[in-house]
Amino acid sequence: MLENITFGQYYPSDSIVHRMDPRMKILLLILFIVNVFCASTLYAFIPVLLYLVTAVRYARLPAKMMLKGIKPLRLILIFTFILNLFFIQGQTVLLDLGFARVTLESLKTAVLYALRLLFLVMGSSMLTYTTAPVPLTDGLERLLSPLKAVRFPAHEMAMMMTIALRFIPTLLEETDKIMKAQSARGADFETGNLIRRAKAMVPLLVPLFVSAFRRAGDLAMAMEARCYHGGEGRTRLHVLKMTRKDYIALAVSLAFLALTIVTARLTA
Repeated sequence: MLENITFGQYYPSDSIVHRMDPRMKILLLILFIVNVFCASTLYAFIPVLLYLVTAVRYARLPAKMMLKGIKPLRLILIFTFILNLFFIQGQTVLLDLGFARVTLESLKTAVLYALRLLFLVMGSSMLTYTTAPVPLTDGLERLLSPLKAVRFPAHEMAMMMTIALRFIPTLLEETDKIMKAQSARGADFETGNLIRRAKAMVPLLVPLFVSAFRRAGDLAMAMEARCYHGGEGRTRLHVLKMTRKDYIALAVSLAFLALTIVTARLTA
């Protein structure tokens, strides 16, 4: 079950996308999110799909890894699809069940929102797949540095976000160990109704929370022992610098965004 969760993990490779400036990759992710929300029709998702496939190809990411990251979201996708399918009102009735109606408008909305959620998760995963935690921290801090003028803790915010992403695989590994230990003692996490399965999660959640708080305490003590005082006076081994390929990627992203907007207006 847990081996299907790949969000937050870093996939090492020597691709063009991996060598890009982390600041540009964050900006490209923001443009991709805007691109997804600008796709207001089904045909407008074609440029979004082409953009994502191109990014995955140049990042040299395995297709199985991208598809594996979607598996844990299948229940959310199905729930979102059904919710929009039966609760969105429309004029063209396709199916009348008496207590609920399925209309052409609700079907289009259900597919649209499911695709948006799917593309948002896959696009966001690209950032963590292709960017190591330390460069990601540096990129976030540099992008948020103008907010220091209003006393915004840019370094601390970037550090917290990166630590959270960094510990996702660690917590998943810890969860897997606890599940195997509880299963060896007779716990059953797979069978039974929803209430029974929820009760079976209690022996899993308690030691997981205890382990998470213990790890947080150990990390805080380690940072204090190394005289960590935030970003004050910090130096970096690798200085971030934009290159030609970063600006080319930005131009390509803007072109795909313009193509999505034009396609959405023509097919509206």
